Amino acid sequence: KETFEILQKLHNEVNKKVTIPMPEFGVMIETPSAALMVKEFAPLIDFISIGTNDLTQYALAVDRRNPRVSYLYDHLHPSVLKLVYQAVKDSKEAGLKISVCGELASDPMGVPLLIGMGVDELSVTPVVLLETKELIRGISKKEARELLEKALKAKSTREVRSLSSDFLNKRFPNLVMFYPI
Repeated sequence: KETFEILQKLHNEVNKKVTIPMPEFGVMIETPSAALMVKEFAPLIDFISIGTNDLTQYALAVDRRNPRVSYLYDHLHPSVLKLVYQAVKDSKEAGLKISVCGELASDPMGVPLLIGMGVDELSVTPVVLLETKELIRGISKKEARELLEKALKAKSTREVRSLSSDFLNKRFPNLVMFYPI
């Protein structure tokens, strides 16, 4: 709230000299606590962006750069998906624009899940841009939503990966995935 008030004050100062529209104001969701607080942020913001790399690390309490535990880090873990879904759901209910970046957005197995959640934008690495566009064009929101419902009930990352892999293999038999199962 304090940051928004500072932005408003600065905007008012600038508008004394030249008229400009109020810039859009948003938040980056990178911690579980922030993912659960979207409803509280909503009245003050125009959009949210979910950073799935940090969110995954903090949700799973796993340092992705530590070789002794990094094998436990997985953005398709059911708890991570539930946090992302909650943030997306709350954003949609508040009428906010929502984008997702990080490994989840660039993972072919994650794209259908994010489509099912109703995410507005994905920020992906350039190497998977064309593949991601193909996925988005080839998946209906209805079938993505059905996959998401199953994934949110999954009890393990392996189960989520299996559901998503089966889904993709049926719809895109020639798809070369950059993330192995």
